[in-house]
Amino acid sequence: MDAAKERELIMEKLPIGREMLYLTLEDVKRTGLSIAEILELTRTALVAHGQKDYEMPAKVGVHPYEEVFYHAMPAYVPAKNAVGLKWIECYPSNPSRFNLPQTTGLLVINDVESGCPMALMDATWVTAMRTPAVTALAAGALHPDAETFGMFGCGVQGIEHCRYIGHTLQNLKKIYVYDIKKEAMDNLVDTVQPEIDVEIIGAADPETVAANCEVMSSATVILLEQLAVVKDEWVSRGQTVLPCDLNTFWDPVISRRADKYIVDSAEEHRLFAEMGYFPAGLPEIACETGEVLAGSCPGRDHRDQLIVCSNIGMAVCDVVVGKEIFTRALEQKIGRRLPL
Repeated sequence: MDAAKERELIMEKLPIGREMLYLTLEDVKRTGLSIAEILELTRTALVAHGQKDYEMPAKVGVHPYEEVFYHAMPAYVPAKNAVGLKWIECYPSNPSRFNLPQTTGLLVINDVESGCPMALMDATWVTAMRTPAVTALAAGALHPDAETFGMFGCGVQGIEHCRYIGHTLQNLKKIYVYDIKKEAMDNLVDTVQPEIDVEIIGAADPETVAANCEVMSSATVILLEQLAVVKDEWVSRGQTVLPCDLNTFWDPVISRRADKYIVDSAEEHRLFAEMGYFPAGLPEIACETGEVLAGSCPGRDHRDQLIVCSNIGMAVCDVVVGKEIFTRALEQKIGRRLPL
């Protein structure tokens, strides 16, 4: 829809420039976006990125503590008249220290025509939903016939990955999961198994996951120090590796020897390389995830290829999903109006 026309429709419900809509975490959830809808919105954002129809600078961040990051993530996606900014923080010690989520944040959605903020919403749920959507879409494009999926990390992201992955891997028969905290692994199985038909297996060690899964993902921590939990010798040709945690969890040799190293954003990965996250050097980038989904670059060329597709999160996905949440909240009269 034309941006000016869309603005007229929004103005019938919200006086842009005088008020904005504030949405809590529960408000965001109440708008009722389904997994299928989030997948489609995320696909739209990724394809726009792959077709270079977007504006999104690489993440700008600050780091008060070694293990902590804050990221400012602006983006503009013309196809959806979506423009805004996510301000997100990650504190790995929050659950144990304060009984708070590891990741929190806020998302601002602006009016493309005037620039005025239209919505301010909690970004925790948006982040938790769009991240597994990217993994699932990449898995479906790169390894559509896979029957096994492995998930390292059984927190919020691990749970959502297991909920999402069956939507794009139609032949999926087994999901293997692993976490250093057995209670987290047990909780994932207890939470997700009643919701899906695919069997979920709690693995005794990470090597078991690598030995049994065609497609694997990880959502653990992002650190300068490379943990290399999954060893190079455990990973074989023909597998697809989809990290959400940059270069931390996997032996860095795996990415360097992969037949294709694909990333969501080449610019952001180069920025992280400059910051020291790839001490042995950033692997040669074959293409971007959105280019594969847009059909402008090939994904898997043959079954024996080892493919690593690193997706660390892009603001184009946040603003597209956030814009839809704002639209639905207006229609459903959800949220609180705040004066500007």
